[in-house]
Amino acid sequence: MKSLHNLFNLFYPNNCVCCEQLLLDQERLICLECRFDLPFIDNGNYESNLLTQTLEGRVIIEQGASFLYYHPIGKVKKLMHQLKYKNNQEVGEFLGNWFGKKLLESGVFTEIDYIIPVPLHKKKLRKRGYNQLTKFGEILGEILEISYLENVLIRTSVSKTQTFKKRIERFKNIETKFNNIHKDILNNKHVLLIDDVVTTGATLEACCKEILKSENVKISIVTLALTE
Repeated sequence: MKSLHNLFNLFYPNNCVCCEQLLLDQERLICLECRFDLPFIDNGNYESNLLTQTLEGRVIIEQGASFLYYHPIGKVKKLMHQLKYKNNQEVGEFLGNWFGKKLLESGVFTEIDYIIPVPLHKKKLRKRGYNQLTKFGEILGEILEISYLENVLIRTSVSKTQTFKKRIERFKNIETKFNNIHKDILNNKHVLLIDDVVTTGATLEACCKEILKSENVKISIVTLALTE
């Protein structure tokens, strides 16, 4: 069986998504060297860190955590590109397992009722075929034992990619583009909002303001990456 596995890898090599080097038998998705080289964020105080400070004075969140620093060039950008545009949902599963176990060990997100992803507009979802946050959110839910809910927030307008926009332009673009269509479900609940990469926090701010239309709702946030 092992010889067949090695023969398969000879013709269909399994490469690291970060450095593209051939993975060893015991490696999955990311080689060990790249794993140790990823720019991890030390959240420390989950009530006051880079993520919560990004939204400070704009919306009130209970706790926040981001996993990796995002740079315009580098390994994290490659990971996010694979996840968002190459239909490599294994990235979401892999990072969900990794980050989820760290969050579980922290003992912080123990009173969350629902995990809710930042949604895609239905046109973009139809074109892409998936929300890049689904696998990540499902795995987080399994590890933290929290229900994962999609289609609570609906994106009401199509936005062009933010990748090449200047930071100040993204910051100005904070008009609400979301609709909380199940307000009663979130009444008196603590919601964990999840996203992939945070730049200015404008998208998260818009989502939070819409979620806060429910009664007595609290919000915490977890993201895969955060720009410095």
